[in-house]
Amino acid sequence: MTSSSGLSSAQAAARLARDGANVLPRKPPTPLWRRVTGQLRDPLIVVLLVAAALTIVTGDWTDATVIMLVIVVNTTVGVAQEVRADRAITALADLTTPEARVVRDGRQRRIPASEVVVGDLLVLAEGDIVPADAEVVESAALLVDESALTGESVPVDKGAAARVSSGTVVVRGRGRAVVTATGAASASGRIAALMEKGGGLTPLQRRLAGVGRLLAGVAVVLSAVVLVLGLIRGQPVELMVVTAISLVVAAVPESLPAVVTLSLALGARRMAARNALIRHLPAVETLGSVTVLATDKTGTLTEGRMVARHLWTPYAEAAVSGSGYAPGGAIETEDPSRFSALLEAAALCNDARLSPPQAEGGEWTALGDPTEAALLAAAARLGLDRAELQRRFPRVAELPFDSGRKRMTTVHLLPDGGARLICKGAPEALLRPGVLTDDPALVARAAESADRYARDGYRVLAVAAADLDAVPASVPETGLSLLGLIAILDPPREAAAGAVADCKRAGIKPVLITGDHPGTARAIAAELGIVGPGEVAVDCREPGGALVDEGGPGGALVDEGGPAAVYARATPEQKLGLIESLRDRGEVLAMTGDGVNDGPALRRADIGVAMGRRGTEVARQAADLVLADDNLDTVVAAVEEGRRVYANIRRFLVYGLSGGAAEIAVMLLGPFLGLPLPLLPAQILWINLLTHGLPGVALGGEPVVPATMARPPRPPGQSIMGAGLWQRVVRIAIVLTGVTLGVAVWAAATGRPWQSMAFFALGATQLGVALGTRTRPRSLANPMLLAAVAGALVLQLAGLYVPLLQELLGTRPLAPGDLLIVLVLSAAGYAAARLDRILHPSRS
Repeated sequence: MTSSSGLSSAQAAARLARDGANVLPRKPPTPLWRRVTGQLRDPLIVVLLVAAALTIVTGDWTDATVIMLVIVVNTTVGVAQEVRADRAITALADLTTPEARVVRDGRQRRIPASEVVVGDLLVLAEGDIVPADAEVVESAALLVDESALTGESVPVDKGAAARVSSGTVVVRGRGRAVVTATGAASASGRIAALMEKGGGLTPLQRRLAGVGRLLAGVAVVLSAVVLVLGLIRGQPVELMVVTAISLVVAAVPESLPAVVTLSLALGARRMAARNALIRHLPAVETLGSVTVLATDKTGTLTEGRMVARHLWTPYAEAAVSGSGYAPGGAIETEDPSRFSALLEAAALCNDARLSPPQAEGGEWTALGDPTEAALLAAAARLGLDRAELQRRFPRVAELPFDSGRKRMTTVHLLPDGGARLICKGAPEALLRPGVLTDDPALVARAAESADRYARDGYRVLAVAAADLDAVPASVPETGLSLLGLIAILDPPREAAAGAVADCKRAGIKPVLITGDHPGTARAIAAELGIVGPGEVAVDCREPGGALVDEGGPGGALVDEGGPAAVYARATPEQKLGLIESLRDRGEVLAMTGDGVNDGPALRRADIGVAMGRRGTEVARQAADLVLADDNLDTVVAAVEEGRRVYANIRRFLVYGLSGGAAEIAVMLLGPFLGLPLPLLPAQILWINLLTHGLPGVALGGEPVVPATMARPPRPPGQSIMGAGLWQRVVRIAIVLTGVTLGVAVWAAATGRPWQSMAFFALGATQLGVALGTRTRPRSLANPMLLAAVAGALVLQLAGLYVPLLQELLGTRPLAPGDLLIVLVLSAAGYAAARLDRILHPSRS
């Protein structure tokens, strides 16, 4: 056991050498080359690399350059995302205070927090951040805010033998504590270890990886069939090999990563305008996939500030309006003066202070115990001036609050020379025999009211007083008369109920996971509409996660019936376990939080959402999305953006894959219709470059589909090609193929330049599909797409009429009449896309 003189310098040096510095462990940095190769192993990128190599073999440097540019951009974005994610661990180190006060060699000294060792005697005072886990040996009204670490909204009193954790903050009193764990063994260190677990692939990445593998296989097989058929018909080997390679390139929508990146970037920009700051680009789309929104309570669903909501006296009861610590608000009763004695006493028996805003538009802040600050704010709403009360009734003696007595007592001088004894504390400490002189029936009524408030999730304080003839030699805590009860809570945010309702309307299940008390958690959840009258909360500290409110055994935290709506008193490890259980069930999960204890869960969730104003740096660094306004409504807006992004990616897939499928079908079926080689390799690549280039990328900027947030989220296991998308691709490809082959067969039969007409028809018809897939076809929304289609059409015409391109592509100019015929027929692409959406509406 450490003595009151602390460790000697020699002892401290030996322990520092044995245990290491009081810093959090950090992984060695991942080499850049390893990050790059990891990104290049993505199946879709592998397909693009193969396509790039093949285009280089054919000498098509233009197409090869475009493909390589897409690969470079995609890889750069991916590497940057990895680097940002790794900062979450580094941010935990910032929680350690730069200096700590310890007793060494019998003297109090300031040392770097990194040099604190097990056995050091810490000296703690108001405002200090605890530098390491420790056990309290001396305490004088020591109150510690553990909300960032545990989620508890109320500061915790720490008496002798109590434990304090690294990263928590002393909000009142003073004390001394012996260090029991440092660095990796401390509370912050254990959380850092949990955050080492990676988040895995996002839903979008998993779906695109599957599409990439499928496309690679299909493209290779069909191109091989074309190669074989051409060789059987006597075509030159070199020509057919080049043609097959060109078809592989055409079948792979190489601009898909560019479309994804643009869609995500546009979504991120729109979210930023709505106070949602994206740190991890794939998180934009992931929000659109969310099926469960898991949120903590303090500071997210609630204001993160204690507020007095109800007053009770033996003669009257009233609600208190107003928010935060500002004096605005009122005691909602016909005669507020009935509560003046209660609130005067609560303001006098009080060590907190309220600070007005430092700048215009700022908020009032509390110094000291937030619960006591709530009492001062309630007194101000009655018009009571705390400074004036202190002048009239100066404090002359006190007994500070401690966890054993569960109350605080002060003595104040009265103007007539007498004294007033005021005591406030837990109802069970005051409403018991020997303390109050009131009628037992009145005390019983008070106890019943206190129980009612507690069941509704309030923290209840009882206040009693007694007038004495003179200042007592010692402070008594008996012979008091009950003044009343004050019910306090951390109130829900005004916008939170609307956000919860919006989530439910969009088919997203809200789940509350908090370190707070089950009764408090369930009361807030009920007020916000997360739970109904018959639903219960899970107390994670009970064996097996026993259900509270109803009694009886609980069992698994996440069972076959799905997650409960409220999980209370959850540790960081349990939060992480819940997240993993939900993900194992196939849910796509968003987790909101603001504390250190939320860091591992934010890191592991499909999408981590941190509060920007109240959130800790650890939470912000671990998250994919930071809410600049700390408003849960912003998450709902972000979900809408995510759904828009996903719909646009699917829109591009319809457009790109139907065109690629048509190109392959034309090459497969043409020879059977008397067209030996419907398109030359250069013509295939030119069409592919124009259609999959700017028009395809521009589809990523399409506006949101109407009524998006009135639809449920897509099933977590659904392929990106699901919900009828494959069928749409096939139906549109049939139209494209039919138009192209029809034009070619007619042109060949009438002696026209059939190959050039087929070339123009296939490209122009695909551009018609791009226009037909628009969200709002009759508006000027997304002008980038209109300009891109117009530009691509001009370049397609240039392929027919510019001599240099004629030589490169093997085309011939078309007569004006022939050109007009092809242009009219190419409108079938637009009609096919629009008609298909009308007859076969899908989720995108």
